[in-house]
Amino acid sequence: MAYISQRGAYWRAEIRRRGYKPVYHTFDTKQQAQQWARRVEGEMDSRAYLDSSESERTTLREALERYRRDIVPEKRHPYQENRRIDRWIRHDLAYRTLASLRGTDFAKYRDDRRSAGRAENTIRLELQIISHLFEIARKEWGMEGLSNPLGNIRKPAGSQARDRRLRPGEFEKLHALLSSSSNLWAAPAFELAIETSLRQGALFSIRWEWLNAENRMIKFPPDARGADNKGVPAVIPLSSRAINVFRTLAAIAEGADVRLARSRHGPPNVSFASLNGPVFGSSINAVICVWKRVIKTASVEDPELSTLRWHDLRHEAASRLFEKGLHPMEVASITGHRSMQMLKRYTHLKPESLLAKLG
Repeated sequence: MAYISQRGAYWRAEIRRRGYKPVYHTFDTKQQAQQWARRVEGEMDSRAYLDSSESERTTLREALERYRRDIVPEKRHPYQENRRIDRWIRHDLAYRTLASLRGTDFAKYRDDRRSAGRAENTIRLELQIISHLFEIARKEWGMEGLSNPLGNIRKPAGSQARDRRLRPGEFEKLHALLSSSSNLWAAPAFELAIETSLRQGALFSIRWEWLNAENRMIKFPPDARGADNKGVPAVIPLSSRAINVFRTLAAIAEGADVRLARSRHGPPNVSFASLNGPVFGSSINAVICVWKRVIKTASVEDPELSTLRWHDLRHEAASRLFEKGLHPMEVASITGHRSMQMLKRYTHLKPESLLAKLG
């Protein structure tokens, strides 16, 4: 039997059963306490009772901090995960307990973020981390009775397929602006992104030790290749133009006046043998910030440039490889795509390039 007692203005229900730890709860009225006690005792009799006390006293903020400490270090991109966690911790929902959160709370969050102009994929990833937190809490943190409130709400569709490529004259315009910036690595990174088709992370992770300039190859060690759909081939062949860009980067590493050397004599003639460590002496964030400023500046005269994203350069790279006449399997061996369907999504051939083949 449950023991119900009055404590000041409130009523306290206490249930003690063999095989269960003691359960306590406080209510505004005696009737509420009795109803709760009958329900819990019924669940215990039918062996369907799951203790929810842990989820009732754990706030979303506390759960996020535990998730950051226990789960995030095992993920491939902990920096991005930590940024999303920081945003959630600043939100009003962070003060609510896990048991009190409902699907309507997160549906409102989704709609508010849409109204603020955030991308659908951004919202999807923000909700995804909370959904995973609830699953971890339910499966591993002793909160078996906790339901996932995001299971029944409509999720954002995620990223939409893009088909943006560089238009005539855009490469020259952007390269000139990037070359005149204070970041010496911005323009070479722009060129290499197109010549190698590498994603940001893989591009900026390249080290001089991986470069075989004589054979025009980059060999990625196993721990730098990534996994799943974000993987990088073990070896990537390099175009002559890519080798020239690496010569420019080597000159920057040696402190040469690269702008003067390139304007008068073409790519500087330097040796790679003595170089080691990262090829880029700049972070991804620094280069992307320069890129965004350049896009904003160029968009004043050409508004269409505002639609260009850095990742579109990977689309440009894949499309150029096909326009050079490479077989799909040859292109995939360079871009690292695991399926022809995804490779097709990244390829946007220009009709003009097909005229010669049509005859």
